[in-house]
Formats: sequence, C-alpha cells, structure tokens
Amino acid sequence: MKAMMLREIGGPNQLKLEDVEMPKPSLKEVVVRLKAAALNRRDLMVVHGLYPGIKLPSILGSDGAGEVVEVGGEVEDVLIGDEVIINPGLNWGNDTSKKRAGFTVLGNPIDGTFAQYVKVQVENVYSKPSHLSWEEAAALPLAGLTAYRALVTKGKVKNGETVLIPGVGGGVATYLVQFAAALGAEVFVTSSKKEKIEKAKRFGATGGVQYTSDDWSEELEKLTGGIDLSIDSIGGEVFKTLISLGKIGSRIVSFGATRGPVPNLLLPSITVKEMSLIGSTMGSPQDFAEMVKLVEEHEIHPILDETFSLGQVSEALFRMEKGENFGKIVLTIPQD
Repeated sequence: MKAMMLREIGGPNQLKLEDVEMPKPSLKEVVVRLKAAALNRRDLMVVHGLYPGIKLPSILGSDGAGEVVEVGGEVEDVLIGDEVIINPGLNWGNDTSKKRAGFTVLGNPIDGTFAQYVKVQVENVYSKPSHLSWEEAAALPLAGLTAYRALVTKGKVKNGETVLIPGVGGGVATYLVQFAAALGAEVFVTSSKKEKIEKAKRFGATGGVQYTSDDWSEELEKLTGGIDLSIDSIGGEVFKTLISLGKIGSRIVSFGATRGPVPNLLLPSITVKEMSLIGSTMGSPQDFAEMVKLVEEHEIHPILDETFSLGQVSEALFRMEKGENFGKIVLTIPQD
C-alpha cells in the first residue's frame, strides 16, 4: 500500500510517499481502506519533534474514514463492507471521567491514517454518519471529539448561555461554534481577521471581535455583557482577558496553550468571581459516541478548508503552519 512515511524529524518536507506492507489485523482489530483523512496540529508538532513519545519511522494521521476490508477472528459487531469513521483515542480506559496512563492517539507511535489502509481496535470504529461525505466524515473525529468534551462534558454548556471561542479558524474552534449553537448557546468568537469572524457567523456565531484591536476585550464585553463559558486553546495573556470577561460563576475550559504559560496570573480575580478553570484533552469513547449522535441529530456538516491528495501532505501541513486554513484540511486517499 502507499503511505506517507516519516523517517526523520525536520518539518513537513520529511514526509515521503512510500510503498509499505499492508497491515494485518489481530483477533480484535479491523483493517479500514481509507477514503479520506484529515490533518491536525498534532501532525505538525510531530514532524517538528515537539510531541512527546515520537517513534520513527511511522505513518502519521489521526483522522480517517473508510470501508472495513478485513476483520480479526474475534470481531463480531463490525462487518466487511461497513462504512466507518475512526475514533483516534486509543486505550482510554473504563473511567469516562479521566484517561488512563496508557492513553495515546492514532498516528504516532501507532501508525495512522496518512495511508491507503489502517488497522485499529474494533472498539475504535463507528458507523459513518450517512449525511456526511467521505471528506466530511474524515474531518470529524479528533477535533469533533476534543470540542465535544471541552464544551459539553467538561464545560457543561447550557441553553441560553454566552460562550466565547477565542481564535476561531482551526478545526476544533469551528466545531465548538457549531456544537454550541446547536445546543442553544449564544456564541461569540475572536480572530485576527474580519473575514474569519464573518465566516463563523455563517455557521452559528452571533458575533465577534478582532483581537488585533487594542480595546478588543472592552468591545467584546459591551457586545456580550460577560461570558458564561470560554473554551480556550491559546493561553498566554489572552487567558487573563478571559478571566476578566467571565461572569460570576463562569467557567473556562482549556484544551491547549499555543501562546504558552499565563504570566502573572492573579488568583483573587478567579476566587472573587467563583470561577472554575478546567482542563480537557481529547475524550472518552462515550464522548465520541455522544458527539457523533449530536452531529447526526442536528445534521451538522464539518467546515472544510482545502482538500489535498495524499502525496501533498507536506503542502497541506505548511498551509496549517501558516494559519491560512479555516476549518479542517482534508486528504483524499488514492484507491489504487
């Protein structure tokens, strides 16, 4: 089969299209012939050597959708020919409230979806939502799961609440807007670009501000009257602004910190407002199942950016690295 192999750290150009052996399933595994895959920031971190536990050589890629072509001897509930999406979270464990120490993510150290075929545990495949195209289905798993757990399981979003999504444009942020709007929240966003705010308004956001403005937080406070729930992946100075925007009893859920640590964090600001600061990463199998159900019930379509061929992964990663994308970057997988 054809796969994009990473043999050396050093950036997107280190990924090379190679012919490699087809995977073979163990007793409780299935092999999926992928129709499409999608990129995540995790892939970019791995090629730059910025992710823990990197194993080389390896096939990257956490997101994918396709057709089951082979099943292990103890697989009963999944059949050859089933159309599936893949939950990339591996070995979460039985406790839905937290992942266990052995939790990892498909696409390094376990070979992933930047290939024609991938093998996974049978418990990690779910029926593809029928209203989604292959490209949309492939774009859903990792970002959709991360957004759902942060917003619903951890953030406990409620109908009518005001939700803030800073830095809209990436895959998780676009799902956060869609999911929060579907659940009845009033959603606001920030971005450096006015056109990204306008795009967000087209799929559920009420409004937003450009954070490049000196008074963006004051503008946002006037616009919203205060925030009930912020879902943040930025950190840095922005996190302190989220605290100032929060109402009494509000929550901030963090699933990343692209701008690094929060400098000079003043705890009294949090205690006086009785705020909750919550961490979130990926999600449990239950979160994944509930996320897929939400997508099906509301017929949510993932927001897609550009589509590249499998052999163009490097070009696709450079687009992500430059922050040019709005929504998920997708790969089409050759079928021969």
